[in-house]
Amino acid sequence: MPGFTVPTPVNEPVRTYAPGSAERASLESRVAEMSKERIDAPMIIGGDEVRSGNTFVARSPHNHDLQLADVHAADRSDVERAVAAAKAAGHDWSRWSFEERAAVFLKAADMLAGPSRDTINAATILGQSKSVQQAEIDAACELIDFLRFNVAYAEQLQELQPHSPRGMWNRMEYRPLEGFVLAITPFNFTAIAGNLPTAPAILGNTVVWKPSEKQALAAHHTMEILRAAGLPDGVINLVHGDGALAAEVATADPDFAGLHFTGSLAVMRSLWKLVGEHIDVYKSFPRIVGETGGKDFVLAHPSADVDQLVVALGRGAFEYQGQKCSAASRAYIPRSLWPRVRDGVAQVAADMKASMGDVSDLSTFMGAVIDGASFAKQREAIARARDEGREIVAGGGTDDRQGWFVDPTVIATDDPVSDTMVRELFGPLLTCHVYDDAQWDNVLDVVDSTSPYALTGAVVSQNRDAAYEAVGRLRDAAGNFYINDKPTGSVVGQQPFGGARASGTNDKAGSLLNIVRWASARSIKETFVAPTDWRYPHMG
Repeated sequence: MPGFTVPTPVNEPVRTYAPGSAERASLESRVAEMSKERIDAPMIIGGDEVRSGNTFVARSPHNHDLQLADVHAADRSDVERAVAAAKAAGHDWSRWSFEERAAVFLKAADMLAGPSRDTINAATILGQSKSVQQAEIDAACELIDFLRFNVAYAEQLQELQPHSPRGMWNRMEYRPLEGFVLAITPFNFTAIAGNLPTAPAILGNTVVWKPSEKQALAAHHTMEILRAAGLPDGVINLVHGDGALAAEVATADPDFAGLHFTGSLAVMRSLWKLVGEHIDVYKSFPRIVGETGGKDFVLAHPSADVDQLVVALGRGAFEYQGQKCSAASRAYIPRSLWPRVRDGVAQVAADMKASMGDVSDLSTFMGAVIDGASFAKQREAIARARDEGREIVAGGGTDDRQGWFVDPTVIATDDPVSDTMVRELFGPLLTCHVYDDAQWDNVLDVVDSTSPYALTGAVVSQNRDAAYEAVGRLRDAAGNFYINDKPTGSVVGQQPFGGARASGTNDKAGSLLNIVRWASARSIKETFVAPTDWRYPHMG
């Protein structure tokens, strides 16, 4: 490598948007402006704006009547064109120097941090019903961090070079994968949607990107920022619409080289099977990097500080309506603490409900769940819990008259394998299993064995021996483990994110471990003075 070094990354400071601040007024103005627009959102294929004419409407989850964009969905020919564009761009992009590629993404990060910050946050507030706090830590800060830290991780990878004894020079070249990468991204994080296509691209890969239909507005603006930052045509090709169609077309191509995925377990398994069905046609074995779901836990020890525990439960379960794969959805509370925990978390849930509504009001804490299907799933789960005789400690109400609103709901159960303790619901439902204090040892086994997922988990304990016993006994139960904190809120560069078991491949987004998956290493040995005699000394 030349003697260039990328700027040392630091986490983007989180703005508070305090009442009366200039940053709040600026964002409020942009939200109001964008709420009055209904934009045309084309696909971007090979640098061209492609309009299929087959559109779907992006709406605000908290306001059914607010139509934000007409989004052009891909047909088979559009996906085929995107694959062809990615393949065509691969040669030139892979031969850009690392520092030239890095500059594109560093510029995009600075655009997100500056002139585009209000736009990407407003798109996430309006299109995904995130509060200003949740939009800021996601759409602005985490996406900025992904771009800056991933560039630094990629530079770190280039610097990993082998030993060279005297007489030779050994080198390691980190090439992109031979072919293209398919990125399929979820609705719930604008940062994940931006990271999954850009992380491979930093390494020189070209990408077909299919975002969630429910995140199309923010994806549109993310793509516009990347283009404005100088991303060449065809490096990332944005197609909207049917994910199954995009996967079917892309995985059938001999040059399919990798999948970068975040979504449901069922879809991840179907994609893996699809890749397996085509394994004989590929030029290379594809890289599969995926993160699916979670049934994330908070385990309280009898020594837990109740005030800390209540806040961890409330924020962990109900921020962004529980629509985080890391959200707390099952808790284990000792019987001695339960009365105070029950009263505390019920009060928190009631206070949060009072701050639930239209998130374009920046004082709002909670918005709506993403769509009608999610709303129906939460309502059915609450009704089933009632039918089974579970105690509804707080919440339990639903309202779909204007938006898809579900109250922050707390359920109590004596059965550690009741429906809402084991089923991933992806909504603002927290179920608490109350256990006898003397059963601490047994409850560790229950926590470990209850769910097929292993994404995040937390232990709350003022007894350090107990806390570290939980760390050891639950070592495989969560890829991100928290002590005396909620199980959400990982920060790029601080807590690399990902889980194993049914939660995914645990390739740790926001770390070198993820970046290395998009490189195909080549060892090069150069001998300076080669031998001229085939004989070895032992031959005499």
